[in-house]
Amino acid sequence: QALQLLLDMADGCVERRTITYNAAVRACAQGAEWGQAVQLLHDMAGSRVSLDTITYNAATSACARAEEWVMALKLLHDMAHRRVKRGTSVYELAISTCAKGGVWQQALQLLLDMVHDRVEHDTITYSAAVSACEKGEHWGQALL
Repeated sequence: QALQLLLDMADGCVERRTITYNAAVRACAQGAEWGQAVQLLHDMAGSRVSLDTITYNAATSACARAEEWVMALKLLHDMAHRRVKRGTSVYELAISTCAKGGVWQQALQLLLDMVHDRVEHDTITYSAAVSACEKGEHWGQALL
C-alpha cells in the first residue's frame, strides 16, 4: 500500500520528498520486501531526491531481515560514496546480517571499519561480531 501511495503521488503531481520515500522504504523493511526497498533507493537517486541516514538504515534493515548480506554491504559502500554518515545502527545491522549469512570475516572487517571511521560501537556491536565468529566456527577470532 505504501508503494501504491508513492506512485499515486507522482500521478497526482505531488512532489515526492525524502521523508515520503523514507516512509515507503520503512514499510518495505517491515514487510520484508528488501528488493523493493533497494529499488526505492535507486528511484530516489534517479529522481534527485536526497538519500539520508534514515533511508539507508531502513533499506539495510530490510536486507537484514532477508539475510541479504551482500546487498547490506553494498548499501554501506553506497553511503560512503554518497557521503551519507554511517552510524552505529547501520553498521550493527550489516554486522548482524553478515553473522546470519555466516561471513564472519566481513563482520569483523565492518567492526574494524567502525573503529577506523570513528563510529561509536557498543555491546550490541561486539555481540553481533562475536555471533558471526560463532556461526563461522572461528572462536579464536572472537577473542581478539
